[in-house]
Amino acid sequence: MNKYLILCVDDEREVLDSVIQDLDCFEEHFLLEGAESVAEAKEIIAEAQSEGAQLALILCDHIMPEQTGISFLIELHDNKLTAKSKKLLLTGQAGLEDTVEAINHASLDFYLSKPWSGEQMRLIAKELLTQYMIDNEPELMPWAQVLDTEKIFNAIADNRISFGE
Repeated sequence: MNKYLILCVDDEREVLDSVIQDLDCFEEHFLLEGAESVAEAKEIIAEAQSEGAQLALILCDHIMPEQTGISFLIELHDNKLTAKSKKLLLTGQAGLEDTVEAINHASLDFYLSKPWSGEQMRLIAKELLTQYMIDNEPELMPWAQVLDTEKIFNAIADNRISFGE
């Protein structure tokens, strides 16, 4: 089932480690990776894609040395291989203009400000991953135990009605 990638990008190692620790409950069913730069994130995405994995969720800081998180999320949105991925901006420094740009041009799915609670992050990630699977995974049943069971079962029922089973 590990053909989907959750990628966390933050140039501060302690923050990155904290995000990964908060999401390690998903590690049994998803590839969970961390990157300290946009360049490293691009390498991880390319490697995952070469192994047949898709980027399901990216959590990205905004203020980073070589490229802002928002410009990276826009890049991912504009790439047909990563456009469908769920995008979460995790930052304490993005202003209103930056956030509006991310929403309008990167199809930002969620904005979470620092500091966050681990429980809040897990709930948001579960919600975003559930929606990603409903939108992109033809075989939903295995995900019912891992993600939002009710939403997965509703989607399965809706699919049966749509296909006249």
